[in-house]
Amino acid sequence: MQYELRAEYAEGIPPGSADARVALWHMTEAGATVSLCGRQLDPAAWTQPSTAWGTDASDPFCPECGVKYLRMNSG
Repeated sequence: MQYELRAEYAEGIPPGSADARVALWHMTEAGATVSLCGRQLDPAAWTQPSTAWGTDASDPFCPECGVKYLRMNSG
């Protein structure tokens, strides 16, 4: 299964806005808008490849998504 990082934005600020800033990165299945932690994310949100996880590019990252992603890929 393929995964990607999808952005959650500061409350009330849409992804296309000039004021958009990432509040938290989440892990999702590629193309999905529901994160591993169950959060519904904007379909227009910025994405990054899963290889960005654990790098400065994915900071700040959702701890719950991180735990679930590790558990899914540890067996």
